[in-house]
Amino acid sequence: MNLPPDPRHVPYKGIRKLIGSRMHASMSSQAQLTLNTSADAVGLLRVRKRAKEQAAMLGLPNITLNDLVCWTVAQTLPRFPDVNAVFEDEAQRIAQFTRVNLGVAVDTPRGLTVATVRDAQDMALADLAGTLARYVEECRSGSIDMDLLSGGTFTVTNLGSLGIETFTPIVNIPQAAILGVCAIRDAASTDEEGGATVRPRIGLSLTIDHRVVDGAPGSRFLQELVKGLERIEETTRPVFAK
Repeated sequence: MNLPPDPRHVPYKGIRKLIGSRMHASMSSQAQLTLNTSADAVGLLRVRKRAKEQAAMLGLPNITLNDLVCWTVAQTLPRFPDVNAVFEDEAQRIAQFTRVNLGVAVDTPRGLTVATVRDAQDMALADLAGTLARYVEECRSGSIDMDLLSGGTFTVTNLGSLGIETFTPIVNIPQAAILGVCAIRDAASTDEEGGATVRPRIGLSLTIDHRVVDGAPGSRFLQELVKGLERIEETTRPVFAK
């Protein structure tokens, strides 16, 4: 190999090796399939703008677009236990859940970390946003409780803030599925009169373990998630009604 001279050698150890081992185990042990779709993001952007403008007055934490997606995921998953599931390898069985322990991928100086928000389906939007902000800070400082780095039933990973329009997220084993959140971009659409228009849409990439869940159930989950995201102004109205 005619490689450039004098490279900087980085030891393959520690968290980098752990991440690599888990990603390799995921890809080599599961039958992974990625489904891609998008949702109209007009409502998401309006709610995000309203949250920024009213946060201080209403005593709200900083509510991000990712918080809105995670909250909608947590509200949707209980109706899809086949997606909100883990594969128990030793027992050779699938554990399906109606309660949501939501894993959220966090980019840290030491590498990728996944923090788990337990019983996320019961949390109000503001509570989930505050919890996620705290976990992200603790992950990046290295102070997060190790118990919060396991026990998830489904994971969300977001590369949209980096401009990524679509990607193939790798399932966080032993979970059965992971949602990749992509960038918001303008896309051609039709208005109510059938005319051409341009509206912002947010990309969504769902990877499933095909041993556990088939493409059609995964697609139905995505359909309901899209509906939830497009109704976000209605479902979050009580947050801003004080």
